[in-house]
Amino acid sequence: MTNGQPDDSRQSKNQRREAAREKAKALREAQHKKDVRNRAILFSGIGVVVIAIVVCVVLIVASSVKTAGPGPLNMASDGIKIGTGNIAVTTPALAAGQQPTPSAANPEGVLDIRVYIDYMCPYCGQFETTNLTQIDKWVNQGAATYEVHPLSLLDRSSQGTKYSTRAANAAACVANYSPNNFFDFNSLLYANQPQENSSGLTDAQLQGYATQAGVSSGDQINSCITNQYFKGWVADSTTRATTEPLPGSTVSKVTGTPTVLVNGQQYQGSLTDANAFANFVLQVSGQDSTATPTPTPTP
Repeated sequence: MTNGQPDDSRQSKNQRREAAREKAKALREAQHKKDVRNRAILFSGIGVVVIAIVVCVVLIVASSVKTAGPGPLNMASDGIKIGTGNIAVTTPALAAGQQPTPSAANPEGVLDIRVYIDYMCPYCGQFETTNLTQIDKWVNQGAATYEVHPLSLLDRSSQGTKYSTRAANAAACVANYSPNNFFDFNSLLYANQPQENSSGLTDAQLQGYATQAGVSSGDQINSCITNQYFKGWVADSTTRATTEPLPGSTVSKVTGTPTVLVNGQQYQGSLTDANAFANFVLQVSGQDSTATPTPTPTP
C-alpha cells in the first residue's frame, strides 16, 4: 500500500544516472580542452623549432660574409703595406674603438714609402700614375715597401654618391679578402680615375676592377662593396689621419692629399715628375744603401 509520497529509491537512481552523465560530460570537456592545449603546445614547439632553424641558417649565411672586425684585415695601421711580389703584410682587424698599430719597421736598407690618398683626388691621381711603375719596381727589387692609406676627404665632390667613401671601402674590401691583389686594384682605380665633381665609378665598376685585378673571394668582395662593410672604418681612419700625428714622422696630421712619406720624411716636390720623386727617394735612402732604388723612370 502506498501513501502518495515519491519513491526515494527511484529518485536516487535517477539522480545517480544524471550525475554520471554530468560527470562524463565534464570529463569529455576536460579531455577536449587538454587535447586543444596539447595541440597548441605541439604547434608552438614546432614553430619555435622552425624559427630556430631559420635563425641558424641566417647566422650561418651571415657568418660566411662577416668581416673580422669593424676594420678590415691587413690594415691594422689604417693602411695596407705591400712588399716584394706585391705580397701584403698580414695583420688582424681593428676591433671597435681600437687604435691603429703602426706598421713594423722595415729591415735596414728597405725604404718605407707611405701614402695617404683619396681616390677622387686628381693630385693623388697625378702622383700615382706618374710613380706607380717605378714604385712597383722598387718594391719587387726588395728596395722598398709601399703602404697605402685610403681616405675619404672628397665625398662632397661626387654629386652625392660619396665616391671617396665607396672607393676607400672597396679598397678595404680587397685588403680584407684578397690582400695580395691590392696593389693591382689600387693601380686600376687610378688608371681609371673619374674626374672630380663627377659621380665617380659605380659599385659595379669597382667590382669589375676588383675582378680585373684577379681577386679571390669575388662574391664576398662584391657584397662588401655593395653593402659598404667598412664605411664606418673609412670615416674613423680619415678622422684619425686628419687630426692625429702621422706615426714615425714629424707631420702633425694630413692636411691634403696626397701626403707622401719616405722613411717618415714628407715629399713636397712635383707630383708629375717621376725623376723628382726618385731623386728624393735617393736622397732619403743615402747612396751607401745596399737596397738603393735605381732612379731610371721614363720622363
